Amino acid sequence: MYDYVVVGAGSAGCVLASRLSEDPDASVLLIEAGPPDSSDFIHIPAAFAALFRSQNDWDYSSGWEPGLNNRRVFLPRGRTLGGSSSINAMIYIRGNRADWDEWAAEGCEGWGWAAIEPYFRKAEGNSRGADAVHGGDGPLVVGDSAYRSVLPQAFLDSAVAAGHPLTEDFNGERQDGVGWYQTTITAEGRRASAAVCYLHPVMDRPNLTVETHLQVGKVLFEGTRAVGVQAMRLSDVLEFRAAREVIVCAGTYNSPQLLTLSGLGRPDELALLQVPVVADLTGVGLNLSDHPSSGATFQITGEDSLKDALNDETLAAWMAGGGPLSANGAQAGGFLRTQEGLPVPDVQFHLVSAIFEQEGLVPPPAHGYSMSSCVLRPQSRGQVAVVSPDPTTKPLIVHNYFAEEADMRSQIAGVRALLQIAATGPLAERTAEPHLVPDGDDDAAIEAHIRATTQTIYHPVGTCRMGTDALAVVDPECRVHGVEGLRVVDASVFPSVPRGNTNAPTIALAERAADLIRGVAVATSAAPADVGAPA
Repeated sequence: MYDYVVVGAGSAGCVLASRLSEDPDASVLLIEAGPPDSSDFIHIPAAFAALFRSQNDWDYSSGWEPGLNNRRVFLPRGRTLGGSSSINAMIYIRGNRADWDEWAAEGCEGWGWAAIEPYFRKAEGNSRGADAVHGGDGPLVVGDSAYRSVLPQAFLDSAVAAGHPLTEDFNGERQDGVGWYQTTITAEGRRASAAVCYLHPVMDRPNLTVETHLQVGKVLFEGTRAVGVQAMRLSDVLEFRAAREVIVCAGTYNSPQLLTLSGLGRPDELALLQVPVVADLTGVGLNLSDHPSSGATFQITGEDSLKDALNDETLAAWMAGGGPLSANGAQAGGFLRTQEGLPVPDVQFHLVSAIFEQEGLVPPPAHGYSMSSCVLRPQSRGQVAVVSPDPTTKPLIVHNYFAEEADMRSQIAGVRALLQIAATGPLAERTAEPHLVPDGDDDAAIEAHIRATTQTIYHPVGTCRMGTDALAVVDPECRVHGVEGLRVVDASVFPSVPRGNTNAPTIALAERAADLIRGVAVATSAAPADVGAPA
């Protein structure tokens, strides 16, 4: 018997296991379906694509996406200690102040910017030090890359020449502009995942138990109270009991699947799965949102890219704490308002120092670079649907990218802006020839290119949405509606996708949820509203 059973050792799960076990009188069990985070590729920042379709990846794909010429999109998600923070590109972005204030206005009381900002600072150990914007002594390592590649600098110089302002801190007072991303990479050039920063330092606590290679099949209920979980390791079926709460941190694709197989969902669908109904929750699996990403790739003159970057020389440099393998590949980017009158940016740029071919599943065919634009606040919504009572069967995932015309308008403008940057200044001088670009510069040609090439940028959210309306799955304290002793704490509870990369927001969410669970006084910001809150 444990006080808390936490399902999923991703970003949120690692935070909760660390924070809840700070109380020596509370016993915590953290369960992870995948292996320990011992793969060498996890800890080499530039090697993240080598983890795709490995034992550390759930290896999901979407269904046929109607807005993408009925293509299926590869959807990697972390399946190891640290979850997707162990296979992501390590960019540290908090989102925009408007994201959090919009959530609060839509029924997520207590999640406005003033409420969440202290938890970003609590989590953050920024190499720039503590100030009104950043935390300096939190567990999450955040910093500037010690190794800066040639191509990102050329991108920034060209973007400035094309009229975009430079931004020193995307998490400061202004999100707009282009600049170098801060990342979750240690000073020694190693990935600073949630497992590295939150879990490994406390693994020796006697009140914390971590189980790997253990897939949870369902939450156990007595009436409508969650009392534990049933899990499988190979052919062994095991049960683990929770005296206080079960906390689901399985992620945007897996959390709704687990709730459904536990009897929480739409009764007609549960009947088809032969799963007894525990609570009628209409919204489970709905409201799926993601940042659709597309752009262009170019070959370059010279060899200043990450093609063939993994070799004896660079590996030796990485082991010494530097070199190209110590950087995340997507070192530079920016935020843009594609229309006059927008209150906040609507697209985000990423520059990758390699040709990202076939969703990263094949090696770069030549030296080059990739530029991508993603729609920051898409209106389109998709769904995660459970198709079998077998918990090892993958769910059906359809993002429904570009179902709403406004999303396509933003993406066309974003891709056009990238093409203008590529044709300007130092980047144009380094470009040898296009590799994969639109057939023309008119809207129709760019739209056709977008539909043929869009992929995820790995930011799915929303399938167990927080709120108080009929379609909300959890309340503003992350408690599942209609039952007791059960919470969901991960990106699936986000009402909408934040304007930026989602790892930092997920960690901040879990930091605040830990205080709510423990009944600790919840922090509020003493900083001015416009400090540390880009608009």
